[in-house]
Amino acid sequence: MSPDARDYKVGRVLDRYSLDVAPEDLVERWTGAGRERTSLRELADEMNKRVLRSALLEADLTTHDQEIEDTYRILTDDDVSNGIRLQERRKLERNGVDIDQVETDLITYQAIYNFLTECYGATYEGPSDEERISSDIERIERLMSRLQAVTESDLDRLETTDRITVGEYRVFVDVQVYCRDCDSQHSINELLTSGGCQCS
Repeated sequence: MSPDARDYKVGRVLDRYSLDVAPEDLVERWTGAGRERTSLRELADEMNKRVLRSALLEADLTTHDQEIEDTYRILTDDDVSNGIRLQERRKLERNGVDIDQVETDLITYQAIYNFLTECYGATYEGPSDEERISSDIERIERLMSRLQAVTESDLDRLETTDRITVGEYRVFVDVQVYCRDCDSQHSINELLTSGGCQCS
């Protein structure tokens, strides 16, 4: 790690906990260079879980993945009550974890951004409009396929238990968008690929 990296919180945390994380790998994952892109928030969460794992190992505590997930959620999730969080912190303290230091060392996604852009000169150019639309279409099609599979499974179960009677069937899932301004109706795929409806 370059000396300059230690001027940033991420660099200092990597060094303090001897985390096996190469900054160059973080750059590649964030920019999506040759791989599926990872968001800054996901990178921050992953690093924070490594920090927590390292602190638990230092205190000779078990570090199963699910336990790390649960502890991290309790310490950071806004939906967790203050009482439960305090209880978890006290348990960790009793077991030799310097929880104050751990919480001080947790990384924000903004800290990751500053580290990658300022220290390593990384830049991320978002996907083009065409790539975004294509991604949205794929996501919608996956949801439609999932709905079709769930519907078929429920129908089969209901028929098997004699709750309904149905012959040989096929399930169709179709999303239609109706524009009241120009009185036109389109499938979601057609609407997105054509760039809009007649009034656009």
